Amino acid sequence: MSSQRLDPDSVPHASGMPMLGLGTWQNEDPEQCADSVATALEMGYRHIDTAQAYENEEAVGQGIAQADVDSDDVFLATKVWISNLSHDDVLETTEESLEKLGVDYVDLLYVHWPAREYDPADTIPAFNQLYDEGKIEHFGVSNFEPEHVEQAREHADMPIFANQVECHPLLPQEDLREFAAETDLELVAYSPLARGHVFENDTIADVADKHDVSAAQVSLAWLREKGVTAIPKATGEDHIADNFESLALELDDEDVAAIDAIDEVDRRVHPDFAPDAW
Repeated sequence: MSSQRLDPDSVPHASGMPMLGLGTWQNEDPEQCADSVATALEMGYRHIDTAQAYENEEAVGQGIAQADVDSDDVFLATKVWISNLSHDDVLETTEESLEKLGVDYVDLLYVHWPAREYDPADTIPAFNQLYDEGKIEHFGVSNFEPEHVEQAREHADMPIFANQVECHPLLPQEDLREFAAETDLELVAYSPLARGHVFENDTIADVADKHDVSAAQVSLAWLREKGVTAIPKATGEDHIADNFESLALELDDEDVAAIDAIDEVDRRVHPDFAPDAW
């Protein structure tokens, strides 16, 4: 368990959501997953992201229970997988997720992808029901293009709170960021370090050297400058702490402009069921 505690109050918030969280994708070893969640929370994180498809919701719940942190202070998000998006399956599998997580509700429940069993007219009313029953605080979507968001809004009784997408300096998502800003939608970045590929970029390395910080901290600080919430995956205490310390990094205009000018485009996530626009 981490002995280092950082200040949770140093985390900026977007509409009540901490703008830096812990991602848990591929954190499949139950003990390691629980320990990393507990370590992050005791270090100062207050936003934890998981998904049905990660098959670690139970371990995430154990980590939250282990931490010396009030669970009510944790912003917890999970996602409904594409095979569970019929109306009844949304309701049934969300109940299973809540049980695994050991909570009565989650702060944010996403549609993981607009794919397979997803049908806005059938899927979204189930999210409306969960919202009305107090089992979700916010409704989110993931990997949605603007047209998917607009279609979902036609069936949603509550606001769509966030769209979680791959976003990092090598995939800056200008159009989605602009759409989010114009339509009162938070953007959440998964794979915010391009699964390690930002470490290989010379521009990011130069900015990191200038500030004597890591390339990870530069990338996370750049996302924060763009108003994007980041949920980097980390399992070891050192990486969890390094990511958190990005909150102390203030990039100047020259840094941001240099990163904005990167002409390399590198999308790391592109399954066969991804939106056609990709």
